[in-house]
Amino acid sequence: MSAQSGGAQPVGYIDSVYCGSGVDGPGLRCVVFFSGCNLRCPFCHNPETLYKRGTMSDVNSVLERLKRYRGYFRRGGVTLSGGEPFLQKEFVLALAQALRAENIRVCFETNGHIADPELIAAGDIVCDVKNQQTDDLSPYEHFFAECLRQGKSARVTNVLVPGVNDGEEKLRALARLVARYFPQEHIRFLPFRKLCEQKYEELGLPFLYADIREAEPGDVDRAEAIVKGI
Repeated sequence: MSAQSGGAQPVGYIDSVYCGSGVDGPGLRCVVFFSGCNLRCPFCHNPETLYKRGTMSDVNSVLERLKRYRGYFRRGGVTLSGGEPFLQKEFVLALAQALRAENIRVCFETNGHIADPELIAAGDIVCDVKNQQTDDLSPYEHFFAECLRQGKSARVTNVLVPGVNDGEEKLRALARLVARYFPQEHIRFLPFRKLCEQKYEELGLPFLYADIREAEPGDVDRAEAIVKGI
């Protein structure tokens, strides 16, 4: 999905930039949401990034915009999220390099289905495991194995949806997978919320999880207790 601008620096498609996140990597962060995704998760909080192309931007324009917020994320950094940032490899690598040249810490928030060695090497990793619709965790095997080969860990998150992926066996399978590659890593469960429901209405898209209740703190506590017991 990336393109070249006059044969010079790569350009990419950006949906939006948000400054002030405390959940998209370590510390307070500025998050760049890329347009386009290779998955269609029905709980997605950013459905606007799935189908539209977003705004075409070059590296310098995004970098200069982010630098204006340095005072906010000086103890955190910038997270490239989406959508799926790894779909725009050339642009992501160039932006990550430019951020590092400014001594800005870079984190990628990815769905773990693109085990690209260059991308994994270019920043810290937050991998959100999408085990809601399937029991197949094999895509993450490849991704985690590449992280391990490079000697780097990955922060693992998982959106907890009551009645969908909070069964004991499903949680234990996820915990076993993570422990096999990152024994010191603790899965961070993110409670399913419906704050995105209005976005689906505005986009004319069905919100398939409309009838599923939101996850409560007790659901998260239960899931954490289960994975600790593997």
